[in-house]
Amino acid sequence: MRADQTRAAATRTGVRSRPHAALPALCVTQITSWGAVYYAFPVLNSRITADTGWSPALTTAAFSAALLVSAVFGIPVGRILDRRGPRAVMTTGSVLGTLALLLIATAPGLVWFTVGWLLAGVAMATTFYPPAFAALTRWWGPDRVRALTVLTLAGGLASTVFAPLTAALAAHLSWRATYLVLAVILAAVTIPAHALALRAPWPPAEPAPGPAGGTPVARSRPFLLLAAAFTLSGFAMYAVVISLVPLLQERGASTTAAAWALGLGGAGQTLGRTLYASFAARTSVTVRTATLISLGGATTAGLALVPGPVPLLVALSVLAGVVRGNLTLLQATAVTDRWGTTHYARLSALLTAPAALAAALAPWAGAVLSGPLGGYDALFLALAVSSLAAATLAALAPPARQ
Repeated sequence: MRADQTRAAATRTGVRSRPHAALPALCVTQITSWGAVYYAFPVLNSRITADTGWSPALTTAAFSAALLVSAVFGIPVGRILDRRGPRAVMTTGSVLGTLALLLIATAPGLVWFTVGWLLAGVAMATTFYPPAFAALTRWWGPDRVRALTVLTLAGGLASTVFAPLTAALAAHLSWRATYLVLAVILAAVTIPAHALALRAPWPPAEPAPGPAGGTPVARSRPFLLLAAAFTLSGFAMYAVVISLVPLLQERGASTTAAAWALGLGGAGQTLGRTLYASFAARTSVTVRTATLISLGGATTAGLALVPGPVPLLVALSVLAGVVRGNLTLLQATAVTDRWGTTHYARLSALLTAPAALAAALAPWAGAVLSGPLGGYDALFLALAVSSLAAATLAALAPPARQ
């Protein structure tokens, strides 16, 4: 009798249909997708503007537009994921990402360059963390935190691998040829991995605890306060990532050294994610949310106030990466820690959409505001204030109820 109950429970949670190749495949594809589509841009942007004569503000605006498209497109993608699973979504996204990089590499002018980034935004929505998180949350059930930790540990290596790789390619190739090479790598790794490793049946969702669609949750005070906190924090975090290279260049670092600092920040993310489970076990969801966002602001302020030397700034970049790594897992588990797994993909998309919109504006805003503010030092101080405001909102959120 007990064995029958165990088998029934396993069937309900999707354990029997769990694709064991999915987790290693998603680890590899997250490294490749983030590295080729996202982290290559801050390394290549100065070469793009020098070669084409395009304004850095305009090229960064094109990149920001991709993040904007990703944020908006993520909501309908979440609905599709809840109903049908990740295989078709992520395989299609890999194809679109490859096409986007090819278009960016061969763009004859700024208009087509921007069109390429808009297409890349759709690819981001369908291949980056949110669909992978949805897949592991549904397939892994009660073991989801372990699976999410493994995935984000690997994903944290994206900048560690691809920032130095992109810099090395750009040292011998033009920025266009570099993007062509990255497009080939993206296609060769991610298209077959998503098509072959995500074929298992999609388990049914848990019964909804309330009215269908999760609408009351999405309109609740904790949800709205948390969305506002993630929005301010996300704006600061993404602006720091994209602005780190020019900040270090202002301090006298070479492009290669700045790229390594960005890459080692990714290694810091990996380290941070190994600490999250222990931290989460010792804190309430509200306390850890406010604490991690505050620590993000502290590292941003440190980068603004410490003039050097470069190795010390690299160490601060690694510490900032440690915090970012924890924040990634915090966002990945924000819905399940408070409201369970029902409608996870949709609620996560709604929760993080404002943050993604802010993150989309962050690279452009950083490039534009650094001038009027007097440089990247003042910009990073302003971003630290944004993180402090986010931490305050998170602390004011009432205790979450399942």
